Amino acid sequence: MEIKVKDEASGSHDDEEMAPLLDKSAIPEVEKNLIQKAISQTFDSTAHLANLLPTGTVLAFQLLAPIFTSQGQCDAVGRSLTSILIALCGLSCFLLSFTDSFKDQKGNLCYGFATFRGVWIIDGSATLPPQLAANYRIRFIDFMHAFMSILVFAAVALFDQNVVNCFYPKPSDETQELLTALPVGIGVLCSMLFVAFPTKRHGIGFPLTAN
Repeated sequence: MEIKVKDEASGSHDDEEMAPLLDKSAIPEVEKNLIQKAISQTFDSTAHLANLLPTGTVLAFQLLAPIFTSQGQCDAVGRSLTSILIALCGLSCFLLSFTDSFKDQKGNLCYGFATFRGVWIIDGSATLPPQLAANYRIRFIDFMHAFMSILVFAAVALFDQNVVNCFYPKPSDETQELLTALPVGIGVLCSMLFVAFPTKRHGIGFPLTAN
């Protein structure tokens, strides 16, 4: 008798777990007003900007810059190493702007470089039909994003006091004003261009959307 009670109790418990908490059909669709639509567009623009900034390269630069510059007290060798670091990070920003990703039939994530004919898969694990690969080919906006990424990285480098102290240990008043205003201007201009001309690419290190 006790076994039957336990079975009935467990059966009712399983039914409660399988029952949905809220029926999706019961959720009413709310029509957004102009202010809510503007806020949604602002969030979308911010998401585009976060995807386009070279975050991975910037993190690597911020980790290595204090070491190469000796906390801003660098000599000729330190300046050379810092220049090489800046050049390599800028090149990384440029190249990563031409990377893209997609999911194959098994759901595996594949990365590749965009070409003028389509996309070149890095590991060669998947192939795309020519009609589908043509959607990933290089366009003019890719070069625009690549150059803007370099400018954004240059602004980030100018914001780093270790780098500034390495190349300009005793700047004049005019140079100090330029070093302060230039990265701000570059950041604002490129941010506006990133938002005005978004990209659909999801390269290496960037999130992949459901679409």
